Amino acid sequence: MNIIDILTASLTLFAVIDMPGNIPLIIRLRKEYGEIQSIKSTSIAAFIMISFLFFGNFLFTLLGIELFHFALAGSFLIIYFGIKMVLGLESKSPNQKISSATIFPIAFPLIAGPGTLSTLIALNSEISKLELVLAILINCFFIYIFLKSATWIQRKIGLTGIIIIERIFGIILIAIGMKLLLKSLILSINFALATVN
Repeated sequence: MNIIDILTASLTLFAVIDMPGNIPLIIRLRKEYGEIQSIKSTSIAAFIMISFLFFGNFLFTLLGIELFHFALAGSFLIIYFGIKMVLGLESKSPNQKISSATIFPIAFPLIAGPGTLSTLIALNSEISKLELVLAILINCFFIYIFLKSATWIQRKIGLTGIIIIERIFGIILIAIGMKLLLKSLILSINFALATVN
């Protein structure tokens, strides 16, 4: 078990999920739909992420998709999220009529959305599943804290503090995405050459 890999995966997931940047949305959803069940949201998100990590490859096999193809797509998404964070671009908030925000949109797609799931598969090309599960659990601990204390965190850090944190994690995310992109491209080229030969 590699501590550096666990730390890298944890930071990458934390940056992609972007709980600090989602604090204003969480506060708005809480005001609109009432109390969010933090433990339920966190548990469901963890279940989705871990299930996809272990059974995503089976799905790819059925569809005839190689792991490095998905890792390549995931690396583009990671870079995209990083650029979005650095430039301060906002995502559209969900406008569907819902009675509670605990499962939708908090657990999915805010936490365990397409970007997070793509990132997990991309990271799995160079980090073991056990290390990624630990990274997911570490993130779930912080997700729970953010969900439980969103109003308090925004009041203490302030909007400027949240923006600064987002920008820093955005730069880190771009660097990690570039690393995964280069590795995935090399694997794709090697696979193509092996197929030709």
